[in-house]
Amino acid sequence: MKNKEIVYLVSDSVGETAELMVKAVAAQFNGGEVDIKHFSYVQEKEEIQHIVELAKLRNSMIAYTLVVPSLKNFLDEKSQEEGIIAVDLMHPLMEAFSKKFQSGPKSEPGLMRRLDENYFRRVEAIEFAVKYDDGQDPRGLKHADMVLIGVSRTSKTPLSMYLAHKRFKVANIPLVPEVAPPKELFAIPKNKVVGLIITPTKLNEIRIERLKNLGLTTQANYANLERILDELDYAEKIMKRIGCPVINVSNKAIEETADIILAMFKQRGEATL
Repeated sequence: MKNKEIVYLVSDSVGETAELMVKAVAAQFNGGEVDIKHFSYVQEKEEIQHIVELAKLRNSMIAYTLVVPSLKNFLDEKSQEEGIIAVDLMHPLMEAFSKKFQSGPKSEPGLMRRLDENYFRRVEAIEFAVKYDDGQDPRGLKHADMVLIGVSRTSKTPLSMYLAHKRFKVANIPLVPEVAPPKELFAIPKNKVVGLIITPTKLNEIRIERLKNLGLTTQANYANLERILDELDYAEKIMKRIGCPVINVSNKAIEETADIILAMFKQRGEATL
């Protein structure tokens, strides 16, 4: 039985990109029968020297994704000296990008992995915001980066989702006079909590419009001004009891309110995600 051809994969990160590319090309030759040897997180020239010696011994080729110029140049030089085929899998596209954007690459290993981590953190934060929206399962409050509180229609949910896209785990709790806030709300640090308030007239307008959209009568207690005043008074007392910062969202877009919240957290050194 004929031995498989060996391809040495060299990367200054995980090397997933190199593996996928080599497998895709190998599929076009001998049914993809190649033996792939991985060398991930290569940081030193000594490692490269060792890989080149192995490749020469096995009469193999090298495929690599090295973004640090000194390592790339060293591998090219040593491979040429030993008569070994070494293929830079990223160079053609890197050159094209450099021409297109008229700037050089960052030459930092692992940036793709970092992007992936940011993506998964964002997904996790969005799932968190959905799971702990509108007071669902208050046990999750202790795991939140931020907790938004306020009466109905103070933009708690859309604000939670917006901040989740910034990779913050956000829960929100509606404040209703007839329903006591969960005890967990008073057990978390007050600097995690943000109170959202709104003027009575603005809230009245929003709730009337909401009722119209639902096809309900605008005379419902939900949009009654006296009821609204009671709710806002109750919410203010809860916020004072907690001692949390309060933001008036009456004439603010979601993005504007979010910027204020992030600025507060950043000032305290907490908005570092």
